[in-house]
Amino acid sequence: MGLTQIKTVTSREFVHNVSAAKRVADEGGTVIITNRGEPTLALIPIAEYQRLTKAGKNIIDALRMPEADAYDIEPIRIDVQGVGA
Repeated sequence: MGLTQIKTVTSREFVHNVSAAKRVADEGGTVIITNRGEPTLALIPIAEYQRLTKAGKNIIDALRMPEADAYDIEPIRIDVQGVGA
């Protein structure tokens, strides 16, 4: 695997040359966008985003706790009076 290009641009530079930033990300690089000298945003390839967030999972899979299968839990219903009145 080769070195990943990281390019830093100001928000003004980004707005004026979005296609150059897209080109860096399309080639597998990262673009850091700064605002008043502070990094605020990162433009990364979608494959990298999916790897970092495991975006292939749905919300149920993301929240599921496989270790909870070892416990037998019977939730009880609680009626709350006067809520939303």
